[in-house]
Amino acid sequence: MDHEAILALYDRQLRLGARPDGPGTRVERVGPVVRQTGPAHAWNGILWSGLQERDADEAVAEQIRHFTTLDLPFEWKVYGHDGPADLADRLRAAGFTVEDEETLMVAEGAALPTVVDLPEGVRLVPVTDAAGVALVTEVHDRAFGGDSSHIGRQLLDALAATPDTVAAVLAMAGDEPVSAARLELYPGTDFAGLWGGGTVEAWRGRGLYRALVAFRTRIAVERGHRYVQVDAAATSRPILGRLGFTALTTTTPYVYVPQGREGLQGLPGSQGSQG
Repeated sequence: MDHEAILALYDRQLRLGARPDGPGTRVERVGPVVRQTGPAHAWNGILWSGLQERDADEAVAEQIRHFTTLDLPFEWKVYGHDGPADLADRLRAAGFTVEDEETLMVAEGAALPTVVDLPEGVRLVPVTDAAGVALVTEVHDRAFGGDSSHIGRQLLDALAATPDTVAAVLAMAGDEPVSAARLELYPGTDFAGLWGGGTVEAWRGRGLYRALVAFRTRIAVERGHRYVQVDAAATSRPILGRLGFTALTTTTPYVYVPQGREGLQGLPGSQGSQG
């Protein structure tokens, strides 16, 4: 795999050429920045930036003005190859809070395992309605902690408005949801994204994460997407590496919360990670 070429393709298709990811959202390029703006429960933030030292501070200030006027917290998604070299320092100085670094990992779907191997007594159930989405949210709350209701709202929006761009799946042990994940399909691009892969603590280490990767990869390949990508947390990276994913760069969320909303826990509309 030509890492430089794949990273350039990723930037061109999913960052510079990003499309709105839900109802009521819009993506626009404003000077050296591509941003998404939408409802409070959506992901709001900066998808791409091509900043130079001479214009970086003004561009950061302009994005703060834009989202603060709308009273929206937002995320500046900083990739390891973004410039200028001190962008992270500039964001912190402007009032952003840094969250955990993740690793952008990519694999060719055709080279990944697509056979779903489940523990005895576990079955996979596609998510197609509000009841299924509620179970996905329950799994995320239990697996990651915190409130995942905004992710459920986003998933409901996508299933209703653009069902061909998303697929979600639950692993059920009897009547108990024990793992969940979703697949985001980016029409007209070479990529599909794995998001939100989470397993409740009692069921970890039994192969459910790998099974959900295989299940979603098969769908991505069938839909014509060459590459599968993940923003991988440290806990997921070793598993993905063994499956055949390779690291391209890092990605770090920098979050800005308008004055008066500092009590928010995390960022509403966060895209999630884990794969």
